[in-house]
Amino acid sequence: MTTDPSKRDVALVVDDSPETLRLLTDALDGAGMTVMVAMDGAAAMRIVDQITPDIVLLDAVMPGMDGFETCRRLKRDAGLANVPVIFMTGLAETEHIVRGLEAGGVDYVTKPIVIEEMLARIRVHLANARMTQSAQTALDVSGRFLMAVSRQGKIMWATPQAQKLLSDNLGAGDELELPQPMLQWLDAAQKGKAGAKTPALASFPNNEALRLQYMGKLGPNEFLLRLAKDNGAGLPQEFSKDLGLTTREGEVLLWLSKGKTNRDIAQILGLSPRTVDKHLEQIYSKLGVENRTAAAAIAVNATHRKS
Repeated sequence: MTTDPSKRDVALVVDDSPETLRLLTDALDGAGMTVMVAMDGAAAMRIVDQITPDIVLLDAVMPGMDGFETCRRLKRDAGLANVPVIFMTGLAETEHIVRGLEAGGVDYVTKPIVIEEMLARIRVHLANARMTQSAQTALDVSGRFLMAVSRQGKIMWATPQAQKLLSDNLGAGDELELPQPMLQWLDAAQKGKAGAKTPALASFPNNEALRLQYMGKLGPNEFLLRLAKDNGAGLPQEFSKDLGLTTREGEVLLWLSKGKTNRDIAQILGLSPRTVDKHLEQIYSKLGVENRTAAAAIAVNATHRKS
C-alpha cells in the first residue's frame, strides 16, 4: 500500500485464531504488505522489540494478555506511539469499542472481517500516520518549541527543542505530564467559544517563566501547544519590592502594563478572575491610584528604570 515500490508496509497481526491469521496474511500479502503474526500479546511485544511495524491489527479478546493491555504496552514505547492500531473484535458492545479507543486504538472492525473494508481502513490510517510523521519531522527541523498532549495532560510527542525545555524545567521522566493545575486551563482553552477573545496562555505552577500557548486541536484527544520562556518573568520580584507589592501582585501588575485584560491575566497566571480583581484592588490601594491606566504607567516607569 506504500507509494514507494521499493518499500513494503509492514503489518503486525495479533490474533489467537489460526483461521483469522491465515485470512489476513493472504489478504495483506496480496495487497503488497509484509505480514508478521503473533498469537498473543506477549509474542507481539517480542516482535516489536526487533522491528517496528507500520500498522497493527489487534484482536481485542485473547487468552493471557488481552488486546487492550497489549495496546497500552505498545503505546508506552515512544517508537510505537504513532503506529496505528486497529482492533478486531466480535464484540460490538459500546464498552469494548470505547476500551479499545481509550487504550490507544485508532479504529475497530467487527468479526467476521470483511477484507475490502479492512484494506480500506488500513489505507486511510497508513496515510494519516505518514502525514503525522511528516509534520512532526518538519517541526523538528524547523526548531519549533511544540508539543502535543492528550486531554488528560499526557505529553504524546514533543519536538526535540520542546523536549529539552520540558526536561530542564520539569525533570526527566519516562512519561512527562502537564502539572495538575494546568489541566483545567487546557480544558477551558480547547472549549473556547469561536470568535471570543481567548488568550490561551498559562504558566507552569513551579516555574512561571515557562508558559504554554494553546495552538489548536490535532485529533479527538490530541492538542497542539507551544512552549515559551518569558524572559521578563523574573522581573516582578525585584520591582514588586520597590513598589511595596507582593510578588504575585507584581506579576499581575506586569501583565496589566502589557495590555492584558483581567481575564487574560487570570489565564496566564492560573488564577480565577475574582482573585485577579482582588489583587488589583490591593495594587491600586498600595500605589495610590484609582484605575488600571495609572497603575500601568507606574509599572512601565519602574520597568524602564530597571532596564
